[in-house]
Amino acid sequence: MSELRSGQSSRPRRADARRSIATILDAASRVLARRPDASMDEIAKEAGTARQTIYAHFPSRDALISALVDRATERVLAAIDAADLDSGPADAALVRLLEAGWEAFDTDPFLLHLAQPDVTPERDRERHEPVMARLERVIVRGQRDGDLDPDLPVSWILAAVLGLAHAAGEEVRVGRMTSDQAVRILRVSIPRLVQPGQVD
Repeated sequence: MSELRSGQSSRPRRADARRSIATILDAASRVLARRPDASMDEIAKEAGTARQTIYAHFPSRDALISALVDRATERVLAAIDAADLDSGPADAALVRLLEAGWEAFDTDPFLLHLAQPDVTPERDRERHEPVMARLERVIVRGQRDGDLDPDLPVSWILAAVLGLAHAAGEEVRVGRMTSDQAVRILRVSIPRLVQPGQVD
C-alpha cells in the first residue's frame, strides 16, 4: 500500500517538474529573443519563478540554452515530417523542408540572434543528422526521378541548399530581410539551383 501511495505521489511531482521546465523554456525563449545576453535573473523574472528553481532544472545558462536548442530541433523535425517530403517534385519538397525549418525561427526567434554555447562536434552532428538525413533522402529521390540534376554531387546539393538557407537566415538576423521575404526568395532560388538543365 505504501508503494502505491509513493507511486501516486511521484506522478504529480513529475508533472509539476515538466510544467516548470516548459514555463522556464518559454520564458527564456521570449527573453533571449529580445536580449540574447539576458541573465538568468531576467529569465527567472519572466518565468515568474526564483533563479534557484531554474538552476534546479538547468545547472548553467549554457545548459538552459542547450535545452532550448534541443526543443527547437524537435519542433523542426516534427514540422519536416509533417511536410510530406516523399510526395511531389523533389525541388518543391526541398523548399517545403526549408519552410518547415523557418517555422522554428517564427516560434523561437532567439535562434536567429543567440550565440549558442560551445558544443562538441559529436553533439553538433547529433543535432543536425536527422535533418541532414531527411534532406539527403529528398535529393536522392529527386535525382532518381529527374527533378534534380543527376550530375550534381549529393554532397554539393546538401551544402548549397544549406548555404542558401544560412545566408537567408543571416539577412533576416541583420534586418535586411523579413522572414516571409526569405522564404519567398528560397522558393525561387532552390529550384534554380538544383533543377536539371540550368547550365548549358
